[in-house]
Amino acid sequence: ARCAHPWNKLPACSRGKERAAPRTTAVGTHSTESALRGAICSMTSMRRFLHSARAAVQPPLSRTASALRPHAAQPFRRIADGRMASGGAASQPFFRYMSAWFCPFAHRCTIALEHHSERVKYEWVEALGWEQRPNEDGTTGQGHEWWYHWKSEELMQHNPNGLVPTLVEAAAPGSGAPEPQHPRAAMESLVTVEFVDAISGATGKQRLISEDLWEAARARVWADRVNKECCSPYYTVLVRTEDGERMEGFQALLAGLRAFDSELQKTPGPTFLADAQLSNVDISLIPWAYRFYVFEHYRGERYTLQRSDPTLQRYWAWFDHVMALPQVARTLPGKDRYLAHIKKYADSSARSKVANAVRRGVSAHEYDDKKDEY
Repeated sequence: ARCAHPWNKLPACSRGKERAAPRTTAVGTHSTESALRGAICSMTSMRRFLHSARAAVQPPLSRTASALRPHAAQPFRRIADGRMASGGAASQPFFRYMSAWFCPFAHRCTIALEHHSERVKYEWVEALGWEQRPNEDGTTGQGHEWWYHWKSEELMQHNPNGLVPTLVEAAAPGSGAPEPQHPRAAMESLVTVEFVDAISGATGKQRLISEDLWEAARARVWADRVNKECCSPYYTVLVRTEDGERMEGFQALLAGLRAFDSELQKTPGPTFLADAQLSNVDISLIPWAYRFYVFEHYRGERYTLQRSDPTLQRYWAWFDHVMALPQVARTLPGKDRYLAHIKKYADSSARSKVANAVRRGVSAHEYDDKKDEY
């Protein structure tokens, strides 16, 4: 039997603190063509990164026989839950995975981990959530206090910025291997996707990063572009208080999705890479594509993505395909639970780095660790 998943099973509240939160990645703005040239020129250093990533964990550790059943008082574990192929490796890299069930940025890493679940094991640690505190005036003007992130001590130890996802090297429970004296950490959502892919040892169509260096370069450009053009506007629609600003963000989102739709025609599809190979570009967008349903609830029908839109037909074919993939479907948070969580952004009571960045007038991916701290 498969272990229960934290993104659906964690209690909504614990010790007066609600489990919930997002964050961002990606920096810089370049044209697609110049970014592609830069990505190709950096292939040598990227190959060195991939090589070093495979050595970034302890020597292979023996897998445990079964998954531990999670409950509120213990962290979740995805160790060996019956999905290991009979001819698979006898041991895999193991991580303590600092995450948050509601966070779409962490969701990227979760999909990568689940995609490589036969090769990479992890222990889920719910390391980021929410708690209410009074604002400077003691009120929000809406009858409730503002929501701020709480961050676990372990998360802050390994990632001083307090952001998820963060992967920390560790010894697998029951393996008999010693814990690393100075455990290393991988962070930033798109980086962790590439890291997990590299360290998994996967080859061919199981890779999330194409083995064709030209396709890998194109994909890195588009993973970044999707992050900026299709994911960041999500927060503009939710956080900005003026309807004109919200609609401007929604139109920017539509433009980004239409550009993505157009790029999909370069391969047979339905995924970004050919032959239905899941990639870092798909994973960059999936968490937000799943969450776009919240717009209609909080912003009305004018903010609904239309399946009849002729400029989004490839996007919808892509959407239906990726959401049905087992490694994606089992990571999706419950819609009602997530809808209740995201209300903090829709009513402007969330005080996260992403929300603060959008509130001061920049895009979500342009958040600043100092300016937008809370």
